[in-house]
Amino acid sequence: MDILEKAKIRISNWIDHNEHHQEEYELFADQMEKAGKKQSAQHIMDMTVLTARSNDALRLALESLDKE
Repeated sequence: MDILEKAKIRISNWIDHNEHHQEEYELFADQMEKAGKKQSAQHIMDMTVLTARSNDALRLALESLDKE
């Protein structure tokens, strides 16, 4: 397996991993909100936005592998 194939697998795995964490962050933020911890919930929701941006960058990196 060459480095390009390894890169595609690794980046795809990172995206899947991040998506799983993002779901957990959203659930936990909801729990914090219901517990009255609005500021903590907001900080966790901020993390979901950052995770989504991270995945956007990874998807672009994945797409770029075949263009360069």
